[in-house]
Amino acid sequence: MGLDLASTTPFFLVLLATHVLAALLAIVSGVCAMFARKSGPRHGLAGKSYMGALLAVFLTACGLAPFRWPMDLPLVLLGGGAVLAAGYGFWFRRKRRAGDVPHIVAMSVSFVLMLTAFYVDNGPHLPLWQILPQSSFWIIPALVGAPFITRASIKYRRRRNR
Repeated sequence: MGLDLASTTPFFLVLLATHVLAALLAIVSGVCAMFARKSGPRHGLAGKSYMGALLAVFLTACGLAPFRWPMDLPLVLLGGGAVLAAGYGFWFRRKRRAGDVPHIVAMSVSFVLMLTAFYVDNGPHLPLWQILPQSSFWIIPALVGAPFITRASIKYRRRRNR
């Protein structure tokens, strides 16, 4: 299929397939959580699915990293940052602290970090993205995500102050 795999051992291939499926679930459930009514059951279910899938993505990334070490170290660090940010956002919401802006920011940053890891690893192989410099894969997800995070935070604050 034209893919450059680090290994063709069954262990690696199963881990890679699990990683890809978990990443797809994390993306879909993350988007569902973003667009679901925030106090509704769909938001909570999607958020829990995102957390579980993100954790699976990170754990499988840790299992895949030794096959391309030290090249995959930045990906593991981005994944760890994504899990920590999501974990904080999840914890903050469960503790029902005043205001949800830290929850919104933490979960959104987690999603941006996950996408950054994807683009850093896969950007050079994607159509159109392959013509961009490597540094853009690190910057573009944050540049695109920051206005959305800011908008969501401001929108929540306005709604809360009414």
